[in-house]
Amino acid sequence: METVIKTLFHFGPLVFAFGFIAPLTAQIIERAGLALPFGLTPLVAGLLLGAVWGGIAQYRGRWI
Repeated sequence: METVIKTLFHFGPLVFAFGFIAPLTAQIIERAGLALPFGLTPLVAGLLLGAVWGGIAQYRGRWI
């Protein structure tokens, strides 16, 4: 159990990005009525943004 928690905290930025930033971005896109390129759904666009932003935060060790 301790190993699972350590791994979860190690990948905290990615977990936060996929669990919070991606759905929030999808809701903002839907509410704003934005047209997305390549036929992307708002959730896929949110997941892509979350993956990029979370990956950068994971690599650099900070969000900003």
